[in-house]
Amino acid sequence: MDPAINYCSHCGAPTTARIPLGDHLPRRVCDRCGIIHYQNPRLIVGALPVWQDQILLCRRAIEPQRNKWTLPSGFMENGETVAEAALRETREEANASIELDEIYTMISVPQINQVHIVYRAVLRDLNFSSGEESLEVRLFGEHEIPWNDIAFRSIALTLRHYFEDRRAGSFRFHSGDLPPL
Repeated sequence: MDPAINYCSHCGAPTTARIPLGDHLPRRVCDRCGIIHYQNPRLIVGALPVWQDQILLCRRAIEPQRNKWTLPSGFMENGETVAEAALRETREEANASIELDEIYTMISVPQINQVHIVYRAVLRDLNFSSGEESLEVRLFGEHEIPWNDIAFRSIALTLRHYFEDRRAGSFRFHSGDLPPL
């Protein structure tokens, strides 16, 4: 759960948890100015970069899941589109240039208040390298994927969908929810 917003970011006064008029959930409401402080799920956005029959993965240099492999992805920033977030994260983590295809997976992870969105993408070239948040970046064929060292269940699920769809000869949008462990 997110930590409580105890003080108003507008006026600094204390907030109270209550259900605002016209709402159905408790929110943090400023006791002085009445501003409602909403806490909503965060978007994690990334790309599944492909070069021929290989996938680009990044080995994480940061927690959580340091030393584990993932697709280039991260928190969406205010002021950017979902597509811009996927492109930025790929540049930041893999110094890679990609061409985005459609959104491929959208996976809700309600127990940690996140939604993970991954685009299929094509690497424009082989000029990639580790960014600040990556220890290593490399291409993997399907049978080389380090399945036991994939950082996040949503990424493993996205990779499984990709290889299944590739074998079937048709890619489709996948959405779903990850239950708690």
